[in-house]
Amino acid sequence: MVPVNWTNVTLEHSNLTYSDIDKLSISNIPIGSHRFWTHLVMAYVFTFWTCYVLKKEYEIVASMRLHFLASEHRRPDQFTVIVRNVPPDPDESVDELVEHFFLVNHPEHYLTYQVVYNANRLSNLVKEKKKLQNWLDFYQLKYSRNQSMRPSSKTGFLGLCGERVDAIDFYTSKIENLSEEIASEREKIISSPKSIMPAAFVSFKTRWGAAVCAQTQQSRNPTIWLTEWAPEPRDVYWDNLANPYVSLTIRKLIVAVAFFFLTFFFMIPIAFVQSLANIEGIEKAVPFLKPIIETKVIKSFIQGFLPGIALKIFLIFLPAILMLMSKFEGFISISALERISATRYYIFQFINVFLGSIITGTAFQQLDNFIHQSANDIPKTIGVSIPMKATFFITYIMVDGWAGVAGEILRLKPLIIYHLKNFLLVKTEKDREEAMDPGTLGFNTGEPQIQLYFLLGLVYAVVTPILLPFIIVFFGLAYVVYRHQIINVYNQEYESAAAFWPDVHGRIIVALVVSQLLLMGLLSTKEAAQSTPLLLALPVLTIWFHIFCKGRYEPAFVRYPLQEAMMKDTLERAREPNLNMKGFLQNAYMHPVFKEGDDSESDVASGDGNQEPELVPTKRQSRRNTPLPSKHSGSVSSLPEVQEHAQLL
Repeated sequence: MVPVNWTNVTLEHSNLTYSDIDKLSISNIPIGSHRFWTHLVMAYVFTFWTCYVLKKEYEIVASMRLHFLASEHRRPDQFTVIVRNVPPDPDESVDELVEHFFLVNHPEHYLTYQVVYNANRLSNLVKEKKKLQNWLDFYQLKYSRNQSMRPSSKTGFLGLCGERVDAIDFYTSKIENLSEEIASEREKIISSPKSIMPAAFVSFKTRWGAAVCAQTQQSRNPTIWLTEWAPEPRDVYWDNLANPYVSLTIRKLIVAVAFFFLTFFFMIPIAFVQSLANIEGIEKAVPFLKPIIETKVIKSFIQGFLPGIALKIFLIFLPAILMLMSKFEGFISISALERISATRYYIFQFINVFLGSIITGTAFQQLDNFIHQSANDIPKTIGVSIPMKATFFITYIMVDGWAGVAGEILRLKPLIIYHLKNFLLVKTEKDREEAMDPGTLGFNTGEPQIQLYFLLGLVYAVVTPILLPFIIVFFGLAYVVYRHQIINVYNQEYESAAAFWPDVHGRIIVALVVSQLLLMGLLSTKEAAQSTPLLLALPVLTIWFHIFCKGRYEPAFVRYPLQEAMMKDTLERAREPNLNMKGFLQNAYMHPVFKEGDDSESDVASGDGNQEPELVPTKRQSRRNTPLPSKHSGSVSSLPEVQEHAQLL
């Protein structure tokens, strides 16, 4: 397509501000030219090739996911569901109600449960104790190196003000007081029914039983006894388990409104960045700025690198803001937090970085034309100018993409942060280990950025094909670098088994449809009346392809086939006939703050100790005829009719 676009003189005879690279775009083809058939044919080629590759990749990823799940070692989340919105009952507590419900409705497969406690305050106290213990270790180490003088510290803010006291005695006393408060808070949580949330982790004897429970409706009322697959224990975001389920809808509404205004008001700095990228257009409207920026070196730097750098700086704090919004919304797993944050980050980049850069950049670049032409000609000017924004995106790819990949290898930001922590915060070897922690890949930021380059490549593949080599270089570098980083550098925080792939597929489909609609709009401004109607089929075919893939492959990512679960259970029973499943699952979903206590406290907190559990009473007349024993462990043993004087838990 480059010769087709280059061998024209349309831009040379226009009043538009353009560069030599713009001559390689569709803007250089005259209105009504037959050369637009080339772009039409190439649009079909790119669409069909993209769909072919997507289908092939979807099939491979789905097959790999099922194979991984079939060959994976036993994990607690394979046998566990989380049940939420447990209805209140005047006669029974939440734990008794959960026990009876699943004994009645899943009698053959139910095993045990773990209620969800509101332990957020206890968790904060434990974190505070760790900080104080770290300070105590620091001062004890300091004293061991120089025993001639006891270390001292001030009691005020950050040790900068207040009364000076013996540091070791001071922190020892604070830790003792805090330990008593932690023990009191733990006992309060365990003994108070108000600390139990209307939710529980329910475990089953088989994967088949868990799959049936997680993927079916449990009650006549679809708003109660809501079940879904439990995240693996290391993936649970414990702070959000204490949020009442009924408040999640309100939280989602608040976050949606906040995200809308965040996206809308961010257009202001985007417009400022684009004003920097199009100095020549502003010079025509505001001539007095011309002497200041006409210097060749300054002008090249401002137009070439400053816009991309400025945009990157504006985007630095965005992921942290979006993650805070997701946490407020109430998702209960780290993977879910990252998925929704990634989705919002992509939407934000699509609206602000892509559409915002095109709209505001076109307005600034052709500012003089907008001022002196009629309103009817403005759409044509925008249609010509959009392909010419490729120059900005080329510099953005080099600054954000190429330099970002190089920065990923250097890890300059973590290196600087480590040295700052080492100089200001590190007091013990434990601090140093935490400061050196490489962290995780950061799916919520990395994946949406890569998706932006898919969007740019698909949009400009037909419009300004000179952009493609820059994107190909980026993907080549990114493949080598991120493969190395994932294998050798980053820690794995959780295992999703490729659960994010449907989101990736959907965003590429969106990018493909957007590229087709933009091409239709551009050709309509070029008066290519014969070729434009033929493009209408492309969005329809692309959406149909997405629906086909969603129905054919996506169930493998959202459901667990009962056939696979039964096969896995059968093989496991044959290999380990004496497996103690109760012992494997009983403490898997205990809150971490209870695991850190004494053994006796942990047993009480879990409600499922090593000794044979006691009976749970059935207090209501409607439950007099419960066909199975109500036992906390769910273990099978013969028991006659449960009566009113049953032994208390």
